[in-house]
Amino acid sequence: MTRRFGLVALAIIISATIAGGMVEIIQKQTSHSQSKHGSTASHDVTDDYQEALQVIGDEYAGDIDYEKATQASVQGMLSTLDPHSIFFPPAEFKKLQEDQDSELTGIGVTILRHRDGVYIQSAVQGTPAARAGLRYGDRIVEVDGKDARDWTSEQVSKNVRGERGEPVKIKIERAGSQAQLSFTIVRESVPQPSIRNAYMIRPGTGYIGLTGGFQHTTARELREALDKLKAQGMHQVVLDLRGNPGGLLDQAIEVASDFLQRDQPIVSVRGRIEYKEPYTYRANGTEPEDVPLVVLINHNSASASEIVAGAMQDLGRALIVGQTSFGKGLVQRIYKIQYGAGLTLTTARYYTPFGRSLQRDYSNGSLYDYYVRHEEDEDAAPAKKDRTPAQTAIDPVQAQATPLPTPTPTGSPVPTAGGRIYYGGNGIAPDIEVKPLEVTPLRSRIAEAAFFFTRELAAGQVQGLESYKVDKTDYDHNLKPTDYPITDKVVEAFRQFVQRDGNLGILPKQIDDELDFVKLRIRDEIVTAAYATDAGARVLLDSDPQVLRAIDALPEAKRLAESLRNSGAQG
Repeated sequence: MTRRFGLVALAIIISATIAGGMVEIIQKQTSHSQSKHGSTASHDVTDDYQEALQVIGDEYAGDIDYEKATQASVQGMLSTLDPHSIFFPPAEFKKLQEDQDSELTGIGVTILRHRDGVYIQSAVQGTPAARAGLRYGDRIVEVDGKDARDWTSEQVSKNVRGERGEPVKIKIERAGSQAQLSFTIVRESVPQPSIRNAYMIRPGTGYIGLTGGFQHTTARELREALDKLKAQGMHQVVLDLRGNPGGLLDQAIEVASDFLQRDQPIVSVRGRIEYKEPYTYRANGTEPEDVPLVVLINHNSASASEIVAGAMQDLGRALIVGQTSFGKGLVQRIYKIQYGAGLTLTTARYYTPFGRSLQRDYSNGSLYDYYVRHEEDEDAAPAKKDRTPAQTAIDPVQAQATPLPTPTPTGSPVPTAGGRIYYGGNGIAPDIEVKPLEVTPLRSRIAEAAFFFTRELAAGQVQGLESYKVDKTDYDHNLKPTDYPITDKVVEAFRQFVQRDGNLGILPKQIDDELDFVKLRIRDEIVTAAYATDAGARVLLDSDPQVLRAIDALPEAKRLAESLRNSGAQG
């Protein structure tokens, strides 16, 4: 649970909290001049801090790391404000800037920690790792001569990254190879696209996975994805914002503008100084997409993701499917301070077109509660069926208002387009609530076993299934349902593999009980090995309960948008 908290918090802090909402990097030099707001108090605090430093310097018994002490002081001060005002040491501030630029400097691999080490899931197409021949299932055992067998994924990533043009030496263990293999790979800038998957999930239905944050290239990527899918016959689309931690405000405006009529409101920003008079950002497109739209969100959809989802929901342009979003309605500016460090400071709040604040309460001061507890509390509650937090919806058949299930309200009620009621103060509540595929301890063990089995399968080490061997990754393959079928023979080989490996904790009967999940995970892994991570993700998406419900909701989304457009009730 601690690791889960760290990953959730880090993603939202770095991408949504810091870049999310509104971002401007400001060079801020240190100054002893006093603010016109509370100058006496500020002067007293400065004197107290200098006196404390003097006492520590004169009297402390050990060595003093003044840099570390100063950083802790700044972070402590910021932590009294809100969870999104944060100090960044130089290395972390550099990473923040890389994340905003939609690229990093490394070798281009996706990695995952398994029970006995960090393994490569896939090399990214066109990157140094792909050209060098790193592949699915390679276990990273050394990085620049340092033993990496007990490292976390984060430690491997940190050591593999470095300066552009500098080499990194990596040693791996490969299934089917008797000896370890060594590679010297020159680091390059590696793209981090916002859109990780865009394809026709059903005839006429497009899927766009905008899950990689809102970076400088997001709007262009979306436009290219829409054009590609329209050329393939798309006439309705699912936009997936699940797990998207946010990013640049201007990109959120551009994304929303692709689906809204010109001058429709998207988000308003209100602050203490710059936005003392609220400013509303409006759609700036000229030919918006008029296709039926469903937007997918979950607990880790934050900030810029919530701006897009909130605008679509308030204006009735789309139905929202999934789980309640993170609830980040604070706007940060990024300040660059001395010696390469930086900090983010909350300077404003943002509101949906009809005035909903989406910021969750953070007054109890616990970062754990703020980043994780709300998700646990909701998941512990009894599962609900489709839930629309609105009083009425238009039934085009009866041409009259039809009552919908009564929501459990949180925050203040806000009337939106067509008189529908939503509630502020707790993120975006979905129109249709759907939980993700349940992950039980048994299913986690099955997923782990599927990886180790497929590692041998893809290496041609499973007798009788040599046709499943993957010699190299085909990045341009258009995945078909007939690719790498999980036959009874494959399942039986998996069953034997599990029996041989006594560390997996899976009984034969449990494989029968979870047979569909076993087949799903094995096919995900072998498709990832053969066609890379995005293709593997498609296997899971095709069976994803939230995605399937989103597809089913598209006709309803179309009726809603048409009804509100015809009534002129879109704000």
